[in-house]
Amino acid sequence: MSQVPAGAPGVAATDPTLRIEPVAGKRDLDEFICLPNRLYRGHTSYVAPLVLERRDALSMTKNPFFQHAKGQYWLARRGNRVVGRISAQIDDLYLAQYNDATGHFGFLDAEDDPKIFQALTATAEDWLKSRGMARVRGPFNLSINEESGLLIDGYDSLAMMMMGFTLPYAAERLAEQGYTKAKDLVAYDYDVVRATPVGRDLLDRVKRDRRVKLRTMDPARYHDDLAVVIDIFNDAWSENWGFVPFTEAEIEHAAKSMRPLIKREMVWIAEIDGEPVSMIVCLPNLYEAIAGLNGALLPFGWLKLLWRLKVRGLKTGRVVMMGLRRAYHGSPIGAALVLMMIEALRTSTSRLGFERVELSWILEDNQRMRGIIDSIQARVYKTYRIYEKALT
Repeated sequence: MSQVPAGAPGVAATDPTLRIEPVAGKRDLDEFICLPNRLYRGHTSYVAPLVLERRDALSMTKNPFFQHAKGQYWLARRGNRVVGRISAQIDDLYLAQYNDATGHFGFLDAEDDPKIFQALTATAEDWLKSRGMARVRGPFNLSINEESGLLIDGYDSLAMMMMGFTLPYAAERLAEQGYTKAKDLVAYDYDVVRATPVGRDLLDRVKRDRRVKLRTMDPARYHDDLAVVIDIFNDAWSENWGFVPFTEAEIEHAAKSMRPLIKREMVWIAEIDGEPVSMIVCLPNLYEAIAGLNGALLPFGWLKLLWRLKVRGLKTGRVVMMGLRRAYHGSPIGAALVLMMIEALRTSTSRLGFERVELSWILEDNQRMRGIIDSIQARVYKTYRIYEKALT
């Protein structure tokens, strides 16, 4: 990681007690990971992530994101106290696709102090400007295919894996630094027990179509089926705002990391004439299982995790991927396939004992998909905002 001077422009003079330091070494990285645990302790909508998992995700040698990107992490300190954190990253794949000199920031968490937010954002901005970036956008932890956006609504909602949490002041402090809205992302809460099937006539017509087949993921062909899922995702989302495709290395990484959580009945693939054209992937909500562990599996956390996952069972899940190939966008059969998959997922998850599933995230202006989800009686219950700022 590159080194930067302590402090930030205009901050050291007004607050000599505050300094910004690059993360260097395991101890710093653990402090970077664990800061939100102190900031958000006691809030029911926050669950501390597993430290071991976060170390791997943030590792610039282990995370395949850094095969096409570079980045830097920083901590804000007052004395020996960590009071904030931020990251900056430049994704070469993003730049190759959009050619707009946009860099990204992420992992913005801090005590409620404008000086801390000013110092953190100024440090990230300077790092990006020194590398030729003309605009900064985020938060992305680390990319748009991971945790995206700053929570601006739904602070008392369900804690959900791979979806961030902040308190209301974070959005206010960020706006004070000149950041404005780029795009909102919405998360839907879906009651899989009480919801009733919709579009029966349309579904019945499609079910009678012998070209159409709906199947679950085949555990014996796990890697092949996951590759199919990612291929559909890359095609379905290719024209979406800010989209960056998964690389082969990222697909392999996802296959390895998701496998312990994959349940056959929670991954559905729709085919037409034997060609996979649509998919939906739901994972059990790991945050429900690790709540109360404070990010640690030792000395006895792994026993509690095993109990919750295998014995007690979980009641919530998250749809982390859903997509329909572009060739079927806007078509009646495309809409029917999406409804078929959601209904199959609703039936299978409720049979497994799940009560609620989050469908997230969805772009605020993706009216086609939002119309389908609105029709199944799901409700928007969280909103995340992506911000941007010109770097002058």
